[in-house]
Amino acid sequence: MNNLETLNSRFAIADQLRFNLAGDGLVVAEIANAHSSATICLQGGHVMTWKPATASAPVVWLSKLAKLAPGKSIRGGAPVCWPWFGAHASEAGFPGHGHARTVPWDVTATRTLEDGSTEIALTLVESDATRAMWPHPSKAEILVNVGKTLKIALTTRNLGDADFVIGEALHTYLQIGDISDVKVLGLEGCEYMDKAGGGVRKQQDGAITFSGETDRVYVDTEAECVIEDTRLQRRIRIAKSGSRSTVVWTPWAEKADKMGDFGPDGWRAMVCVESANALENAVTVKAGTSHTLAVEYSTEPMH
Repeated sequence: MNNLETLNSRFAIADQLRFNLAGDGLVVAEIANAHSSATICLQGGHVMTWKPATASAPVVWLSKLAKLAPGKSIRGGAPVCWPWFGAHASEAGFPGHGHARTVPWDVTATRTLEDGSTEIALTLVESDATRAMWPHPSKAEILVNVGKTLKIALTTRNLGDADFVIGEALHTYLQIGDISDVKVLGLEGCEYMDKAGGGVRKQQDGAITFSGETDRVYVDTEAECVIEDTRLQRRIRIAKSGSRSTVVWTPWAEKADKMGDFGPDGWRAMVCVESANALENAVTVKAGTSHTLAVEYSTEPMH
């Protein structure tokens, strides 16, 4: 299905959207319109980059050392964590954060909207390997709108006759001037599980600032979050729906060095603010229904 010639003949949009090969042969949709530009890897349904036309720096961060290889997760962008978040509940050998981010997705539609934004729809390709990990009759779909803002919607359809439970996240890496000079607003007073601090539960006091490894799952919150970035003099807004958890993550130096695909100081220029359904906010998708986690990213100057 993901043959370049076929994709371009069926889904390319003149002057807006084209498919090309990147890295070790992965297919990437390259989108550029009057509002912004983006790249989306068909492996993982993975939005890799997004930059508004008026922005001096990208909003969605991609590591300079990101490996684009079959079956490997990509460092940066907006990885799709699905159908579980974190480690699998019972199978230690299953991939962390689910299989969605390392398997092929098919393009099902592309179009230009009246406001000049570009939309692309993708569906996760099931296989014997994916069904072995996730045996439930279901369909995972991503709808991406590249315009003045970036919109990503992840829809899970339950095609079977039994309910099932999913954990999920858009594990988005956002580009910043420097991790020591940003704060995240919107989670004041929220309870969180401190994964970097031994898994204890705490309550957020004031804005989130960073001085070391941070890995927190904020629960029972539908709040919009804002990253205030004094170096780049901008705010990044993360508005969401269908999501009751927010994950905030930075690996800091030691962990980033061990990962090998951040580069020497790459971690300083990103922070993850992930819209999720995790821990007690995992979602029951009833038989014959669907659930959508949707996020809109926008940016504005700080005055």
